[in-house]
Amino acid sequence: MAVRRPTLRRAVMPSTGYGHNGGMTDSPAPLADPHLVFDPVAGTRDVVVLGSTGSIGTQAIDLVLRNPDRFRVTGLSAAGGRVGLLAEQAYRLRVRTVAVAREDAVPALKEALRGQYGTEPLPEILAGPDAATQLAATACHTVLNGITGSIGLAPTLAALEAGRTLALANKESLIVGGPLVKALAEPGQIIPVDSEHAALFQALASGTRADVRKLVVTASGGPFRGRTKVELANVTPEDALAHPTWAMGPVITVNSATLVNKGLEVIEAHLLYDIPFDRIEVVVHPQSYVHSMVEFTDGSTLAQATPPDMRGPIAIGLGWPERVPDAAPAFDWTKASTWEFFPLDNEAFPSVGLARHVGQLAGTAPAVFNAANEECVDAFLKGALPFNAVMETVTRVVEEHGTPGTGTSLTVADVLEAETWARARARELTKNTPTTSTERTTAEARA
Repeated sequence: MAVRRPTLRRAVMPSTGYGHNGGMTDSPAPLADPHLVFDPVAGTRDVVVLGSTGSIGTQAIDLVLRNPDRFRVTGLSAAGGRVGLLAEQAYRLRVRTVAVAREDAVPALKEALRGQYGTEPLPEILAGPDAATQLAATACHTVLNGITGSIGLAPTLAALEAGRTLALANKESLIVGGPLVKALAEPGQIIPVDSEHAALFQALASGTRADVRKLVVTASGGPFRGRTKVELANVTPEDALAHPTWAMGPVITVNSATLVNKGLEVIEAHLLYDIPFDRIEVVVHPQSYVHSMVEFTDGSTLAQATPPDMRGPIAIGLGWPERVPDAAPAFDWTKASTWEFFPLDNEAFPSVGLARHVGQLAGTAPAVFNAANEECVDAFLKGALPFNAVMETVTRVVEEHGTPGTGTSLTVADVLEAETWARARARELTKNTPTTSTERTTAEARA
């Protein structure tokens, strides 16, 4: 089957003025540009959902089922741990293809599908570590990448190469493979789905890039907002998983507790919108009503606000430039509410500063940061690493990695090699880290 690579692009509004601000006069259009539409289409859009049994995937499917005239899902991918749910999704959506990363999950998946389909023909099944990548390149209009972790990079690259519009919820694709993504993506081809970047995307639509002074990324502050570094020393995994606003997977929830997620989002904002790091600010907003803001050169600030619900950003990713009516709840303005904003405590939460550092280093440094963090979060959840030691260990791994080579020669092999080293080094360090306050006191006394 020939690859369909759309060439038609429609400007939603004039996009003149790229790069008149901040010394970027000759810069090309940024990766994510709300003024451009990569592949305009009328009627129903065919969608592939990667990570369909996760939080993003299940909410996306809810949105699709409520809007059958707008969207049709043709393929689903999942890791393979929830085959019953995957089979149910496949049957309800009548997809062509189902993909699982775990080959050993195929027998259980076939059984679950047979339970749903009865005597009807089953959908095509792809299995193995490359299954999602294969699915991302199949015929469709939009690929929603809702996979968690850097394993989402290969499917992102496959979707871009195949000429699909990419609704990107997998921030790690950009974090670990920014230059690779930039080399493949066409103007307007990526629509961000993270709530913060979907908010920036919408706010940026009101002006040109030349008008932008600053991006302001909001953070809920997680479950430990207001605590000092000393007060964080003995918090437990159960404490970290008790997020006050969002219901997410364990890794993302711990990343919210350490604010690593916000550091990753700063790097992502830089890569998506081509705004320098010193013009991307983080502010703590506990209510999570304002998802991010854009400050313009005339002093005005535009904030995108909705009640916390990921179906709104998902609808932007799938439907842009049209909006999807009633995609998510709106505010009830008959009820009083208070919205608060606080500066970030960089001493208690050093992750954002470290993320800026690795983002500026570029090359393989962001991949090392991300991989080391994933290993340290896993160790913390298993009780093998105290909370504060997560970022201390990640910092040490980043420092040992040093300054990567610069230039545009980054390859997938480079990324994988850097990740492998970072994971191995992080595991070595976590084995030698005291986990209790008594152990840490004893270790400090001996030092």
